[in-house]
Amino acid sequence: MDMRVINRMGRKALWIGIASMLVPLLIGLSMQMRFSRSWLTDEEAFTLPVLTTIHCMTPFPVVAYLLEHLKILNSELGQLALSSALVSDLFSMFLILVSTMTSASKEKSIYLAFIDIGSSILYILIVTYALRPAMFWVVRQTPKGRPVKGIYILVIVLIMFGSGLLSHLYQMSFFFGPFVMGLAIPDGPPLGSALVHKFHSFTENVLHPLFVTTCGMRTDLRLITNSIEYFMTPNVAIIVATFVGKMVVCFVPHVCYKMPLKDALALTLVMCSKGVVQLSFYAAFRDNLQVETVTDREFSMSTISILLNAIIVPILVKHIYDPTRKYASYQDRDIIHCRNDGVLRILVCIHRPDNVAAIIKLLEASSPSSEGPLNIDVLHLIELIGRAFPIFFSHQMQKKSLPKASYSENVVLAFNNFEHQYKPCALSVDVFTAITPPKFMHEDICSFALERLTSFIILPFHRKWNMDGSLESEDSAIRTFNCSVLELAPCSIGILVDRGHLGESLVVSAELSPSFSVGMIFLGGNDDREALTFAKRMANNSSISLTVINFVAQSNEESGASAPHAWDEMIDSEVLRDVKLNNVGKEYVIFMEEVVKDGPQTALMVRSMVEDYDLIIVGRRYNINSPQTSGLVEWSEFPELGIIGDLLTSTDLDSKASVLVVQQQQKRT
Repeated sequence: MDMRVINRMGRKALWIGIASMLVPLLIGLSMQMRFSRSWLTDEEAFTLPVLTTIHCMTPFPVVAYLLEHLKILNSELGQLALSSALVSDLFSMFLILVSTMTSASKEKSIYLAFIDIGSSILYILIVTYALRPAMFWVVRQTPKGRPVKGIYILVIVLIMFGSGLLSHLYQMSFFFGPFVMGLAIPDGPPLGSALVHKFHSFTENVLHPLFVTTCGMRTDLRLITNSIEYFMTPNVAIIVATFVGKMVVCFVPHVCYKMPLKDALALTLVMCSKGVVQLSFYAAFRDNLQVETVTDREFSMSTISILLNAIIVPILVKHIYDPTRKYASYQDRDIIHCRNDGVLRILVCIHRPDNVAAIIKLLEASSPSSEGPLNIDVLHLIELIGRAFPIFFSHQMQKKSLPKASYSENVVLAFNNFEHQYKPCALSVDVFTAITPPKFMHEDICSFALERLTSFIILPFHRKWNMDGSLESEDSAIRTFNCSVLELAPCSIGILVDRGHLGESLVVSAELSPSFSVGMIFLGGNDDREALTFAKRMANNSSISLTVINFVAQSNEESGASAPHAWDEMIDSEVLRDVKLNNVGKEYVIFMEEVVKDGPQTALMVRSMVEDYDLIIVGRRYNINSPQTSGLVEWSEFPELGIIGDLLTSTDLDSKASVLVVQQQQKRT
């Protein structure tokens, strides 16, 4: 489990997690108190609180397995459901501790109850402050790309078995010890994934089916069919009331957090899902020889209800929640909504070492400072060849190097040197390596961007130019990857086209002011506004000359904007206002306005000015028709660059200017 998901979701997950457990439990117990006077027998009054408590649980493993089965584990909906289920599980554990202490004090003595509860608290402290640091030590001792040593795995498994025995010895459920220990193990590679890989096959394909089968064999359907009147008893009324209460509580995000209706309904169904954890609790209470908490009839009813729930819920969620929207974000994750003094989180993708120089130059031009800090995540993407399983690891987490040079060694060194040129408050860089199949690379990028709260992704273009301006090579797999990321990304994206000159100098000399010329072509729309906002950051660099060229349609100049476009043009004017007044950054910004009548005239003017700049920033403006680009769509070779971006990267254009094509976050409704 990744405990950080709770901090990322904040109060939303905390509210859903606690309320989804507490509110149905209070409803069930209050109804039980009302019915116990005249409706419930002594046996029902004793067993119903146990059944109600199990029914109100939202076990994390059940939710995680369901989301993984539906392939929405990395979506924002999945992360919210996971974090809420984790909070609910922790809160359930707290209630179990309290109930255990209360029952122990009644059956034994208060002194023994305090010993049991104190032992549980001591175990949690040992796991937190001793075992978890030891796990991170194991991670640091594991070389990059190498598996964890078998002796470490063996020791962890032995500790896990021992924790279960101790939990049972001190009157706790045998789930308690391994559950707490699992929270201490770092998720992902190398340790968490190694444990999953070692035991997933045996537990998933052997133990799990055997357990469910034995529970099914102990289910007696005759006890249900011969007791139809059981459905009219207060037991069923209380269980139905708790289920409805849980659905209402989980539906709150739709009202309070403006979550789409279908997503809120899918979240409600996920949080109400049931599985093997509830079944194991029913089986444990049924097999209790000291006290018959769950009767055979109640066990059979519960087993059938869990089976129906496990069949119906996945079908409904799959029908309601579109898997293609799993990267949709309910928050604004773009540059234009990043506060002036806030951290801009950028994810950089590297395919080859020759991508590094140009991207570092672009990041350097973005003027990292304490007033506008950058948080850079660098992801070196390597095609999975000669390995059975994909690998993902952090170069900050695993410090120990391999005996021979790593694939990412040059990438790590280059970005570490870049980071050391700035103060920690201005720039932070984390480097990761992902070795994965090409067909899943775009999903890894989108999931990672969603997890890291990224606002801007920078992708290298699939073509590579020589220093003399001739085309050297192109990779169709990278182009497919870029198009897939553009379609699914949960934030804004930039495709960087390096003409071979952008990365010549990694250090911008302040003595040659201005030594780097940037042009921004503005036609209007969301993508152009996003591109202009990124260009404005460069105005804080004294070594950069920024020029903004606004192309205005002649028809708009003569007749004014039509009603549908009036609002967009008003927003465009607001974004351009500080540029026109030269109120951007600390340096002088040049503003130019050109009136054009059609696309061919725009193309001529763009071609005439490309030699004046080292870098040109444009918006993608995909599927946007405007007079400035009319007649150019038919000649576009790469739709992922937009019309102007494709024009600037054409092979028949003799230019040394590199191009950054920006697409703003696509909100999916």
